[in-house]
Amino acid sequence: MPDLSFGVMDAEMLPYAASPTMLFKVQIANAVEEEHIHSIMLRAQVRLEVTRRHYDSDTEGRLLELFGEPRRWGETLRSLLWTHVSAIVPRFTGTTVAEVPLTCTYDFDVAAAKYLYALEDGYAPMIFLFSGTVFYTDVEGRVQIAQIPWEKEADFRLPVHVYKEMMEHYFPNTAWLRIRKDVFDRLYAYKSRGTFPTWEEAIETLLPAREAEVEH
Repeated sequence: MPDLSFGVMDAEMLPYAASPTMLFKVQIANAVEEEHIHSIMLRAQVRLEVTRRHYDSDTEGRLLELFGEPRRWGETLRSLLWTHVSAIVPRFTGTTVAEVPLTCTYDFDVAAAKYLYALEDGYAPMIFLFSGTVFYTDVEGRVQIAQIPWEKEADFRLPVHVYKEMMEHYFPNTAWLRIRKDVFDRLYAYKSRGTFPTWEEAIETLLPAREAEVEH
């Protein structure tokens, strides 16, 4: 029966995709080298291990919405689910490197997107929790099926600049915000009445008064 170990080696942007996508290079090694792995239906839960890095005061301010005041972070700072990923790993013996795509959302209602946007430098601590199905031929030549145990996991430090550069590539100098339709209708009517040429100009006229109220 295969005894697989996993290690996330690298991450890079996939430049031509329908939505922002990162490609993770995952090294897979089978301790039973005589076995021939025909394929693996690989799955992973990807989490952000937010307690595993230091945050400066500026970043603490940007994370206020997610975790509250820093003095309470001992209670509120918890691992965040980012997403689930899957990939088909082709035939190999011994060791291989699989490419695992991860589609990233720019929806700021999603906690993981808020967290990654708040980081300016350093790395985002991640953990991949692997599962899936292995199709292989054992040392006696019999075709077998086995499940990947849930305890198989791998840590990775995603450089923040890789994530930022990907989002800038897909959304140059822009951000994406989802609002209720009735709020959009009011904003659209305001933009039309004011003959503002862009959404930015319409919103900028609304911000100063609200910002003054918040400051007071």
